[in-house]
Amino acid sequence: MDHTPVMLSECIDGLRIKPGGVYVDGTLGRGGHALEIVKRIDGGRLIAIDRDMEAINEAGVFLSEHKHRITFIHSNFRHISRILHEHGVKTVDGILLDLGISSPQLDDGRRGFSYMHDAGLDMRMDVSEELTAYQAVNHWTMEELRRVFTQYGEERYAGRIARTIIDRRVSKPIETTFELNEIIISAMPAAARREPQHPSKRCYQALRIAVNDEIASAADALEQIPGILKTGGRACIISFHSIEDRLTKKSFAAGAAQCVCPKDFPVCVCKVKPTLKIITKKPIKPSDEEVGRNPRARSAKLRIAEKI
Repeated sequence: MDHTPVMLSECIDGLRIKPGGVYVDGTLGRGGHALEIVKRIDGGRLIAIDRDMEAINEAGVFLSEHKHRITFIHSNFRHISRILHEHGVKTVDGILLDLGISSPQLDDGRRGFSYMHDAGLDMRMDVSEELTAYQAVNHWTMEELRRVFTQYGEERYAGRIARTIIDRRVSKPIETTFELNEIIISAMPAAARREPQHPSKRCYQALRIAVNDEIASAADALEQIPGILKTGGRACIISFHSIEDRLTKKSFAAGAAQCVCPKDFPVCVCKVKPTLKIITKKPIKPSDEEVGRNPRARSAKLRIAEKI
């Protein structure tokens, strides 16, 4: 299995890892980032969180040589403050979040994340959660589906696709990814079907984000970052979607703000003090060489902030 993660060297450099430090990998995946972090902490501790139990089990094997320095936690990173408190950790030296779906999840046809594999409509990162893509497709209203396809997938034909789903599910439930593919494609004009990108890509992305409540989870975690970092500690956030990147940018900017008074106030009365320093004025993107090796890295953006 390939454990090479996105922008590995950029993340490790950005975290400025120090021996004896305490770090959080909030999106453990199969352990690629975690391995390079734990090799550098020498006596420190890594809190490794993932909402996918299968990922934790596989990463546990991959990282077995370093298990004595790692605390594995099956949870959503949106609960990061509570997780740290429960494990006797007040503040940490760094946190890494690699937002979005992992390649093993996408490649595992059983999970229903990919339009390339015929499988049941699931798309849950945490299979203990109740909401599935099957439930969304078969029970959400047309307006709910249209909104999700538009907001999270930026799908031009969201309305047409939502209406077609509603019409088709009257006769029988939509059960598999290939059934959903056929419906999405049938709702699109011929010109859209001929575009290089698979016609289902945007809708699948949107459903996955909605089913896993990814945007709200990221917002919750980002809000907690200033409170859990030590002074000088750093947060590295990788995003793959424009919504996630804007959310990260906005959150870092709020932490770095020196005054929130209305612009027409002659003097500052808010007494706001910045909690973060933005390290990356513009996001770091993967090199052409990395994209050549791993085309899925193409849309990745890395933003880094430091606690002050």
